[in-house]
This record gives sequence, structure tokens and C-alpha cells, in this order.
Amino acid sequence: MSEMVKSTKKAMPNRKDLKLLLTIGGLYALATFLSNTFVNIFLWKQSGDYIDIAIYNLFVYILQPISFVIAGKCAKKVDRTIIIRTGVTFLSVFYVTVLLAGENASRFPYLLGAILGIGYGFYWLAFNVLTFEVTEPETRDFFNGILGTLQSLGGMIGPFSAGYIITKLDNFQGYSLIFFVSFFLFLIAVVCSFFLKKRKATGKFYFKNVVLERRNNPNWRNILYAHIFQGLREGLFIFIVAIWVYIATNSEFALGGFNLTVSLCSFIGYFLVTKLLKVEHRKYAILLGGILLYAGVGLFVFQTGYWMLLVYGIVVGFAYPIYNVPFISLTYDIIGKAKGARDLRIEYIIIRELFVNFGRVSAILIFIISVSMIDPEIMIPILLLTIGGGNLIAYYFVRKTDSSIYNVK
Repeated sequence: MSEMVKSTKKAMPNRKDLKLLLTIGGLYALATFLSNTFVNIFLWKQSGDYIDIAIYNLFVYILQPISFVIAGKCAKKVDRTIIIRTGVTFLSVFYVTVLLAGENASRFPYLLGAILGIGYGFYWLAFNVLTFEVTEPETRDFFNGILGTLQSLGGMIGPFSAGYIITKLDNFQGYSLIFFVSFFLFLIAVVCSFFLKKRKATGKFYFKNVVLERRNNPNWRNILYAHIFQGLREGLFIFIVAIWVYIATNSEFALGGFNLTVSLCSFIGYFLVTKLLKVEHRKYAILLGGILLYAGVGLFVFQTGYWMLLVYGIVVGFAYPIYNVPFISLTYDIIGKAKGARDLRIEYIIIRELFVNFGRVSAILIFIISVSMIDPEIMIPILLLTIGGGNLIAYYFVRKTDSSIYNVK
């Protein structure tokens, strides 16, 4: 790792901001991994209804893109570090609200989802814009790989620790403790944001122009379509996996062990991808990652016990880095070469997020409608096997992009 850092040291602009951004990203990852998986289980144990959990996640992904647009407009007028601070503050408020609601939290899925969605929107708008600004094409694979490594570490430490704490303490006390720790970690992230260099964009907010640019820029159009299908899988799997693992084991500690397995494999995967992936092999890596992710769906749907779920966790744990690192880097490179990117980077990032969330919201709406009409035990496996191929379908659009525009052979 140290050799890799030294080799890229000269290429990295503003290393202080880069380190701070990675620190904030790491704190965010640890806080969310510590609690987010268990928020779904916390609500599930109170209501036992798939639709309630789906509605909570639906409101997260409805409010997230709306907040993204609002945050984008604000970022053209105020310091973007204020935007990321606002996002982290809302995330802190979310955990305070869960703590105050306590055992009545499942009665407020709309409110909880809305607060979390607003926090995500402001946080990710600022984080993505800052990522675009503190990295260059030759350093983005490195940055995304290190960020992925930190996220994997958070995924290893967070859920396993949370599962152990909940198991050892009275359920409500355990949940309260991990939600409070997440709140505290977000407070530290807010403090770190004060040390970022002030960055204020100028100019007007040209949202419509960037939307219409899809007609003239096939690379931009295809990468947006790819994000829709990526979002389709995410929207469904982000809560179904945790619930199914919990149902199969009836143990938060086992769920924490499952997440530890996924994150350990992702940690290894991100390290290897960061070190070995070459720019000219990005598309092949995205294809391989998509194939592995869909292969994992079969393991998950037809699993016969906890050990098979762990095998699924190993497969997807390695698959996500293989897919995500080149996919994110390609997206930023396409945006960087798009028309007016220097002045319209915020608008480009907002549009990308809108397309991802369109996929997520679509998946959750399909889920709610389907399980309302058909027995969930019959319908959920069908949805997983169809929507679960989203990343593989996304490759179809990635391969249609012109490699030369983002320096890929």
C-alpha cells in the first residue's frame, strides 16, 4: 500500500483535502455500516411487514434525488463544505429520531426515510463534487480504491460489532447504543469538514442543458442508462438481503458475521483492484463484476442455509470492487470530457444521481406492487432473479461508450 501511495504522490493535487475527504468517507462508512443494516432489522422486528420496510427505503430514495437537486443549486451559491456539513447533520438527526422513536419507530417509516434521504442527498452531492475536484483521471482509480477499502473496513468492523452488542445487551439497549455511536461518528465527520478548503462554484444552475446533453453525447447517454440498471439491483437488494439473512438465522450476531464476510472479501478485492486494474481493462472488469454479481443471485435465492449465504457473501464481496472501481472511474472520466464539464460538473453529478435513484425507486415500487398481489415467498425470488441482473445489463450500455474519449484503449 505504501509503495502505491508513493507512486501516486506527485499526481495527486491538494493531498490535504484528499486525505480529509477520505477520512470523512471512512467515518461515514463506519457510522452507516454500524447501524444502517440494523435499522431495517429494527423496523422489521417491530412490524414484520415487507411493505413497511419497502416504504421506508422508498422514501429514502425519493427524497435523496430531490435533496440532490436542492443541494446542487445551493452549491452554486455557497461553499460546498457547508453542503457536506448539512448532509452529515441530517444523518445525525436521523439517528437521534430513531433513538427518540424507540420501539415505535416502525410507525414512522415515511419520516425516517425522508430524513435519511435528505441527509444522503446533501452528503453525496458534496462528496461526489469534491471527489471530482480533488482527483484527476490518473488518480481516480486510486482514490476510489482507497475509499472502497475504507468502506470495507467499516463494513467489517461495524455490523459485526453491532451484532455482538445487540446480542449481549437487551435488544432495545443494544440498538440504542449502536445508533448513538453512529450519531457520534457523524459529529466527528462534521468537525473534519471544517478543515476542508473552501470551494464555491460560480455561475447559474443549468439543469435542463445537462439533461438534454444526452441527445448529443452518446457516452453520457449510455452511462446514465447503465446507472438506471445498477440502481434497479441496489433498490431491491439493499434491504432484502439483510431481512433474509436475519430470517434464516434469527440472530443479529449471525447477520453481523455475514456482513463481516462480505466486507472482508471486499477489503481484499478493493486492495487488489486498486493495485492491479489497468485503465484499458476497465470494461472487462465491469463485465466480470456484473457476471459474478448475477451468479451470486442464484446462490442467494436457492440457498439452503447460513453457510450458503456466506458463500454468496464471499462472491459478491469480491464482485463489488471489480465492478465499482472501474464503473465509478469511467463515469467521472465521461463527465470530465463532457460539454461544459468544468462549469457544469455539479449538474452532471446530479443527473447521474437522478438516474441511479430512478432505478432504485422503480425496483422498490415494483416490489411493493408485486408482494401486495402475490405471496411474498413466491414473488421475492422471482424479483431477485430478474432485477438482480441489473449490473450485468448495465455492462451492455458501458460497452457502447467510446473508449477513446476517456483515455481507454
